[in-house]
Amino acid sequence: MAAPTHIIPAGTLRDLVSAIFRGVGCDKAEAARIAFYLVSANLTGHDSHGVIRVPRYVDDVRAGRTLVGQSIDIVSESPTHAVVDGQYGFGQTIAPQAVDLGIRKAREAGLSVIALRRSAHAGRIGDWGERAAEAGLISLHFVNVENGELVAPYGGTARRFATNPVCIGIPPMPGRPMLLLDFATSVVAEGKVLVASNGGKPVPEGALIGADGRLSTDPATLYGSLEPNGPRKPENGTGAIRAFGEHKGSGLAFMCEILAGVLCGGGPSGPRHGPERRIGNGMLSIYLDPQHFGARDFVAETIAYAEYVKSSSPADGFAEVLLPGEPEARTRAEREARGVPLQIDTWTNLCWIATALGVPVID
Repeated sequence: MAAPTHIIPAGTLRDLVSAIFRGVGCDKAEAARIAFYLVSANLTGHDSHGVIRVPRYVDDVRAGRTLVGQSIDIVSESPTHAVVDGQYGFGQTIAPQAVDLGIRKAREAGLSVIALRRSAHAGRIGDWGERAAEAGLISLHFVNVENGELVAPYGGTARRFATNPVCIGIPPMPGRPMLLLDFATSVVAEGKVLVASNGGKPVPEGALIGADGRLSTDPATLYGSLEPNGPRKPENGTGAIRAFGEHKGSGLAFMCEILAGVLCGGGPSGPRHGPERRIGNGMLSIYLDPQHFGARDFVAETIAYAEYVKSSSPADGFAEVLLPGEPEARTRAEREARGVPLQIDTWTNLCWIATALGVPVID
């Protein structure tokens, strides 16, 4: 039986979340930006990166782990690259600045590489692929989490990686959903375990592994004892999330640590380094302007190939072949029309935080 949900209009949810972040010290523009991107994740069906994150974000601000009102600091740059430090500002503020710098350089030179380090949680990485795509650029993003061990490597049980997403975005084609590939290198993102712990969609069979090597679907494997409406802290659990695709996902996760962690300068997920044990995202992003490459007609050939792929006869249990980005586009259209479904615990936590900050809740 599906867990009970509360349906909230997207605009109402954005207003509430924005008011919460103004209540913890963000200015109007930053609060609205955080709310926009968190609700955007819910609209696309990625509830793991949506408003369920609000309690953690608020705790991180209060503890000084995430800083309001930050801007990227350019550590070094050339016409085609830059190393930037996010200074632990909100990812919804820092990542757009880093992406826009990459866009600007790629438009001038045909391609660019941006190495971002020390951003607070960068949210749904697909948002940054979409941002570049809307500017007409192809982009590739490799992400890690400094001091963020959650995932066991293939053949192991102890945490060594973060969930380390990979994202590739393609500029939109006329009249078609954007082509966007965005996935964690773990069986599930940690946020999906968080959603499951609040009564949402269960995690797949074998997504988690205990310290004893036994496979599990129980979020307590990752978080320890689960109290209703209580905090969900991975450090309280002894188990791990598993890498997807056995050695393939584990290998991708490892390379994300090297590219986004070591190369960008923020550091890998472990071993823990520094007295703060502070968590920060690293992201290595590559931007390509199709006009500078050898495609005879990039748009026409991409459309033709997409149609060819979709023409494959559906297998048993499938109505059609879907392209990367199509499920998100359909979910967004549905939720923008009908509202955003939230697990009751998620909605209760939002209301509790809002009330504590003196923010009125309109249901």
